[in-house]
Amino acid sequence: QEIVSGESEEESNGVNLMEFSDEILLHILSYVPCTDLVLNVRRTCRKLATLCLDKSLTHTVLLQKDYKVNKDKVKQLMRDIGKEIYQLNMAGCYWLPSSTIDHVTRCKNLVKLNLSGCHITSLRLSKMLSTLQHLHSLAIDVNPGFDASQLSSECKATLSRVSELKQTLYTPSYGVVPCCTSLEKLLLYFEILDRSREGFMLSGQLMVGESNVPHYQNLRVFYARLAPGYVNQEVVRLYLAVLSDRTPENLHAFLISAPGSFAETGATKNLLDSMARNVRLDALQLPKAWINGSGLLQHLKFNNPFYFSFSRCTLSGGHLIQRVINGGKDLKSLTSLNLSGCVHCLAPESLFRKAEDDIDSSILESLVVSCCNLRHLNLSAAHHHSSESIGNHLCQLLSRLKHLLSLALPVCSITDVAANVEKPPTVSKLVPQTFGRKVRIGIQTYPRNLADQANQKIESSVFWALMGSLRYLETLEIIGSSFSSAMPRNEPAIRNSLPPCVRAQSVGDSEVAAISQVTYLQSLTLAQLPNILTGSGLIHIGLQCQHLRTLSLANLGMMGKVVYMSALMDMLKHCKCLRDLRLEQPYFCAGAQFFQALSHCSSLQRLCIVSRSGTLQSDAVMSFMANCLEVIMCHMFMGESLTVCKSLQQSIVRSFQADRPALNVVIFPLLHEDLTEVIRDVPMRHLDEITLFKSRVAEEPPNLWW
Repeated sequence: QEIVSGESEEESNGVNLMEFSDEILLHILSYVPCTDLVLNVRRTCRKLATLCLDKSLTHTVLLQKDYKVNKDKVKQLMRDIGKEIYQLNMAGCYWLPSSTIDHVTRCKNLVKLNLSGCHITSLRLSKMLSTLQHLHSLAIDVNPGFDASQLSSECKATLSRVSELKQTLYTPSYGVVPCCTSLEKLLLYFEILDRSREGFMLSGQLMVGESNVPHYQNLRVFYARLAPGYVNQEVVRLYLAVLSDRTPENLHAFLISAPGSFAETGATKNLLDSMARNVRLDALQLPKAWINGSGLLQHLKFNNPFYFSFSRCTLSGGHLIQRVINGGKDLKSLTSLNLSGCVHCLAPESLFRKAEDDIDSSILESLVVSCCNLRHLNLSAAHHHSSESIGNHLCQLLSRLKHLLSLALPVCSITDVAANVEKPPTVSKLVPQTFGRKVRIGIQTYPRNLADQANQKIESSVFWALMGSLRYLETLEIIGSSFSSAMPRNEPAIRNSLPPCVRAQSVGDSEVAAISQVTYLQSLTLAQLPNILTGSGLIHIGLQCQHLRTLSLANLGMMGKVVYMSALMDMLKHCKCLRDLRLEQPYFCAGAQFFQALSHCSSLQRLCIVSRSGTLQSDAVMSFMANCLEVIMCHMFMGESLTVCKSLQQSIVRSFQADRPALNVVIFPLLHEDLTEVIRDVPMRHLDEITLFKSRVAEEPPNLWW
């Protein structure tokens, strides 16, 4: 309707959209959600009616973040173009009733189907898969009550042809893995809780009737990601037991992401020994206990590796260069490297080294030269302190990586060594890092005007130069090496945080302003920057980074007061593309002025605020929800009473749920003992992508799943 109504105005200006070639119009229409194309746009005129049904637009249907889609729209969509759909992604459509899945049976030609996060029973899955004879790629959840014996012979025949399977487990089970006899890619996400809702301890033993053995003989990719908990570890060992008996000859990617301690056993040792003898890998990630103190990396063979993750390992820089990068040889194939929490990875050895000691710049230089095509690099959660040697600062060496798309660094690594030497040691006292009463700070010693700051510090900053060299960077994380979120996964909220690194004490507004040079930035995370005094750099980011879609700020400046609130509100007025906002700051006041500024973010979809002793104004929240029609997630963990939180949550749901089918609202006291019970009901899409704080750079191999 907008297109038709605008034709007269366009014709008066000499431009008519319908005069463009079909190729240009198809390219424009490719940015429109498929539901809008089929159910709305194609009804505007005859030409668009034809173009909207072009195979290039109906071949792949993506509903995973179409938060406005409902059961009726899906039903109509499948009825109109079901036979034309070859790839259907409904991942994370938690709001759709399970009966919606019945309409997928119209898509007889489906080759790829993603139903992760969707409600589906064993019987519905069986009925649906029985009709999809061309399916080769499948993603599903396995929930309590899943029964593989309910799968029909036709369903099992379809599964026998599936070569790619992604399975998220919420209960101990093999799921459909034993039925998939042609597996080449297996992705497993273990989200099993150690305790039931009633408080009973769960067992990692598989359910009765699940003794079938998985078929791994054709496997090329094995990936397992474990949530915290011993049950997840028990279940993944059952999946690995088959691999330890016979390692697939074509295996080229073996990845296990496990938090905390995941001990090596005799079976896993046999598996790794077999891999060292029989396969050449292109991607590798192992639990830290499997690598630390072993000579495994010395024996593993690599072909053309594109992804390595040694997160939280005690791997030294010497071993990294000698055993992984082959003494500095050409590794142009490597595009993604995760060294998060690898505290000694830039030092020649780790035996007598302290985590805070200076890095060996020659190791980083060898890494940069050998892996010159890196696109994703994570160096967070460690103290990477540069020495005073001219030209060997970490930022100067990283500026050679011209292809970087995402980068994660610890705060202490970006500080200018010369500036640190010149600064008096009293800086840290000016910005107290403990909770307490307001402390007067000598603001007059710091320039309030951003231009003055640039003249004094930015022009000679190594971090400024790094940001200027990475013009096409899309994701940036600057996280304090000792930062930990107040809201961990399966534990009570953390009440106290560790102080920032001494080297990080000078990092503040001017460094934040330097980020504004990255004009194509889409995702930004800043955590534990102690020297934020006004937040003035945020305004520059809001003005210059017009593509910013995700913003996460945590513990900036002094902890007893939100010193950057005024600048944040000014910044938000310019963030027209912002979709996700996460704020974690003690004493945060979510009041009328804040929500009025946030209302300028017309594209905002998800909001999460975590604040010890934080306050909120219920009327302001309701007004914000009424003004921002795209918001479908509102998570607030504050210092308010349970009564206030429940009342506001109920009011939001009652007022907006009908018009926003995907609406998910959680408002709860941060320090309440039942917080973990509330968290377990949050849809995995929101929990994993925004509610829980974590570094996401190089977390998984690129293009792991479509």
